Amino acid sequence: MPVRGGYGASRLLDRIDWQALATRQQRDPLLICGHSDFTAIQAGLLAQANVITFSGPMLAANFGAETLNTFTEQHFWLALRKAQFTVEWQGDGPQCDVQGTLWGGNLAMLISLIGTPWMPTIDKGILVLEDVNEHPFRVERMLLQLEYAGILNRQSAIVLGSFSGAAPNEYDAGYSLESVYAFLRSRLSVPLITGLDFGHEQRTVTLPIGANATLKNTRQGTQLTLSGHPTLQL
Repeated sequence: MPVRGGYGASRLLDRIDWQALATRQQRDPLLICGHSDFTAIQAGLLAQANVITFSGPMLAANFGAETLNTFTEQHFWLALRKAQFTVEWQGDGPQCDVQGTLWGGNLAMLISLIGTPWMPTIDKGILVLEDVNEHPFRVERMLLQLEYAGILNRQSAIVLGSFSGAAPNEYDAGYSLESVYAFLRSRLSVPLITGLDFGHEQRTVTLPIGANATLKNTRQGTQLTLSGHPTLQL
C-alpha cells in the first residue's frame, strides 16, 4: 500500500520488471491497494501481467487520518476478505444489467497512459473513474479524450465516482458536473452511472481492478458485484 499519491509513478513505468512482478503474484499473490497517482502502476500491472489490484484507501490520507472513516474501513475489509461482494448505492443513470472486467481508477492518470504499453486494452468492461481538483470542463475534456480514443463506447458501462476539490471560478461559468454527465449521456452508446463513493474523499469504497463485475442499475438502486479477485488467506 502506498503512503500517498501525488506524482512520480509515471517515472517508474519503464523501469519496472513487470514479468518478475507477474511471477511473484502467481506464486504468492500480494494484495496491492492504492489510488490517485498509483493508478499508473495498477494499470501497468493489469496491462502487462493481468494482475488484479485494489483501488482504495492509502496510508496517509485514509488510515493515517485523525479518525478513520467507518464506511471506508468496512468496505476495505469487505473487498479484501470476501471472494464475492456487492457495493450498493443510489446511482443516477439509465437502467442496465451488464457484466465485464472492472478497470479504471484516476481519470487523469489513465489519460496519461493512452498510447503506451501500460494502458489496459479491455473491451466490454466496466470502467470506473474518479479524480480530484479538476474543474468540470477539464473532467469533460478528459472523458472526451477517452471517447475519441475509442475507449468509452467499447465498454459495457461507465461508472463515475467522486470529482471533488475544485472550487468554482470564473472559468467554470456555471458549468457543472451534472452538465458534463448530461452531455456525455447524449453522445455515448453505453450506460453512464454516477454517484459512487469512490475516489479521494474520506468516504470511499475499495474495488478490485481487473476482477469480474456485474452492474445493475434500477429504480430501486445500483449494485456492483465483484468476484475473481485475490483475498486475504487467514
